[in-house]
Amino acid sequence: MTDSVARPLRTAVTRKDVARYAGVSAAVVSYVVNGGPKNVSPATEARVQEAVRVLGYRPNAAARALKLGSSHLLGLVVPDTRNPFFIELAQAVEEEVSAMGYAVLMTNSSGSPARERTHIRNLAGRQVDGVFLASNLFEPDLAELQAANIPTVLLATTMKAEGFSTVGTDLRAGAKAAVEHLIGHGHTSIALAMGDNVVGAMDGRELGWLDALSHAGLGEGPIVRSPFTRAGGYAAGQRLIAAAQRPTAVFASSDMQAIGILRALNEAGVAVPDEMAMVSFDGSIDAEYCWPPLSSVKQPVRAMAQAAVSALVGELRTAEPQHLVIPSELVLRSSCGCP
Repeated sequence: MTDSVARPLRTAVTRKDVARYAGVSAAVVSYVVNGGPKNVSPATEARVQEAVRVLGYRPNAAARALKLGSSHLLGLVVPDTRNPFFIELAQAVEEEVSAMGYAVLMTNSSGSPARERTHIRNLAGRQVDGVFLASNLFEPDLAELQAANIPTVLLATTMKAEGFSTVGTDLRAGAKAAVEHLIGHGHTSIALAMGDNVVGAMDGRELGWLDALSHAGLGEGPIVRSPFTRAGGYAAGQRLIAAAQRPTAVFASSDMQAIGILRALNEAGVAVPDEMAMVSFDGSIDAEYCWPPLSSVKQPVRAMAQAAVSALVGELRTAEPQHLVIPSELVLRSSCGCP
């Protein structure tokens, strides 16, 4: 048996250690590390930065937050990190706030209202400076955030929330435009593949589908309901194929569902768009790179992120809560029958 050699524990490098190494005061180190409030000469700043590098100094974020009254940390709750749309939205939010000196703590509720409430409670306990919430619910429980006085912006929603800013796109108008485009290709039997929601209320995409059919004097096509997932779309596609009167076109409420439907159609030898045309909703990167490429209603991810950040920590943070609805764009590819 060999004797183990006890090693002294490495103590954390302090601001005073950096000051001593650089030959400056601790206050000057603070000015350099925090970017102010007083200016430091370039030569002195270089010495401090070199001391920080050599000693491996890391500022104590908790102590800094306590002193400044701000953690410079924002929470983000999304319902599904497997969905490319929410990943793109989260990335856009992170890029916007990073440019302002904030970090983002992202959590995934996995479509569960209970898990969503848990994440909200944990973020409130961490005393984040604000929360972006893309909720599973049309009317989420915001009591924890209100009690903690944490500013919150609701993302990817068309519902108003008293006392909170909301940012989203017009689901109904986007869906109506998509279905009208299919009607323009001559389709009179257009199905709806509609994702489930946890409250059972009618989604704007279903209303838009109905609007377009009614305006054209067409009867309702079949509706297949399934989760907002690839597997859900695959199951929906199988049901559409097995229908006694198979529709000639389908509007899918998400790109993920549409990709699952494409697999089911391909397996059954149903040609897209010749035998069944398709338009989906979200406009994620997956829509562009599946086969055939999906015509899709593109949600304005970057504009939504910019508006949400402005309302939470930017120019509009002191303004009255606003309900911002940003128009979507129908991006045409070959799945609908366009060249």
